[in-house]
Amino acid sequence: MDYKKLRLSFAERVATITLSDPATMNAAGLDMVVELADAFGAVAKGDARAVILTGEGRGFCSGANLSGGGAAARLPGSDGRPDAGSALESHYNPFITLLRDLPMPIVTAVNGAAAGVGCSLALMGDMVVAAESAYFLQAFRRIGLVPDGGSTYLLPRLIGRARAMEMALLGERVPAAKALEWGLINRCVPDVALMAEATKIAAELAAGPKALGLIRRLMWQSLDAAWAEQLAAERDTQAIAGKTDDFLEGVAAFLQKRPAKFAGR
Repeated sequence: MDYKKLRLSFAERVATITLSDPATMNAAGLDMVVELADAFGAVAKGDARAVILTGEGRGFCSGANLSGGGAAARLPGSDGRPDAGSALESHYNPFITLLRDLPMPIVTAVNGAAAGVGCSLALMGDMVVAAESAYFLQAFRRIGLVPDGGSTYLLPRLIGRARAMEMALLGERVPAAKALEWGLINRCVPDVALMAEATKIAAELAAGPKALGLIRRLMWQSLDAAWAEQLAAERDTQAIAGKTDDFLEGVAAFLQKRPAKFAGR
């Protein structure tokens, strides 16, 4: 696909996807979501072992595009009123699920605003690195809508019901420093250090074993699983990990007291 709203690059087993529509602060319209789904799908099928998602310009993502590429979200339903949920069903929800099921770790490098569905995209990172000037915003109440992009699932699990309610009901900005204090993100760094820190983390993940993808799958499953179900999932997944070349290399490296050299298989 010829991307118009993002850039995709590869270096040292790390794929970097950059939202690139700075005129809208990288608003995630349907056109951008289509491109993102294609890009992440291509990354999942390639040789990369970790992926960075970031934004170009002043913001990470300002939310859904309420004009242009987002116009389809306001097409009338059977009652003649706009059906703001149709685009979620057709585009946004499948894409968020694609991110959840990705077979490799995701690092999100958040610069500036992560608002609306952009907040959800940022929080889908397994490691969320934010610039000091970044902020997270559940902006939906301002236009009379409800949080989407999986944020009503993610936020209570990340920061608890009280803080999730505060973000959604009041619609106030949560600066990066507070997001770190709340446990919403993993790192808060000076603006100039954002991509260096995200790249460092992604490189470490890309050098890790195939088991990292299995770990992220288990962590996602654990959010909904009962105790016995999760223990069974661990047992089954451990069997898969134990059959990898990386496990053999890890054990050999441990016994030989040297750093492991994982191949991702």
